[in-house]
Amino acid sequence: MIFEKWIDTFLDEKGIEGDDTIVAEGPSGANHIPIECLVGAMKAAPAGEQDGIKAMLVRIDYDAPGRQAVLNYLAHLGKAIAI
Repeated sequence: MIFEKWIDTFLDEKGIEGDDTIVAEGPSGANHIPIECLVGAMKAAPAGEQDGIKAMLVRIDYDAPGRQAVLNYLAHLGKAIAI
């Protein structure tokens, strides 16, 4: 399954909506980033990075199933696009 479809399905299964937000610290302070913006950046990332993101999300979901652990990881990824 291509990453774009996989990430959409994964987040849907976790009940994470595109208009949910994460908070990521950037040079300007706290950034409130909609999940749909972060997912867009993930979908535009190189295939190797997408593979790493997918592997980590699968691992996190295995170790701590549910929504909150995934949101915590997404907040961590959000630091890469925070301004």
